[in-house]
Amino acid sequence: MRTLTVDLPDFVDLDAKELKFIMAARLYQERKLSLGQAGKVAGVSKRTFIELLGNYDVSVFNQEVEELEEDLKNA
Repeated sequence: MRTLTVDLPDFVDLDAKELKFIMAARLYQERKLSLGQAGKVAGVSKRTFIELLGNYDVSVFNQEVEELEEDLKNA
């Protein structure tokens, strides 16, 4: 596992846990991580990650409308 060091100005009021969650949510949103992988990065279970995504305005449904419509056709 890699370790990254991030320098934040004092006026940024984030602890390491919240910063990890924000990073994981963004990587999930960008489709670079699955839900399970993002949960591991955030240090929480997949279920907890799903439950908390809404607090960061990230949808658990990480698909484009066209993809969802295609899935409905194939169901």
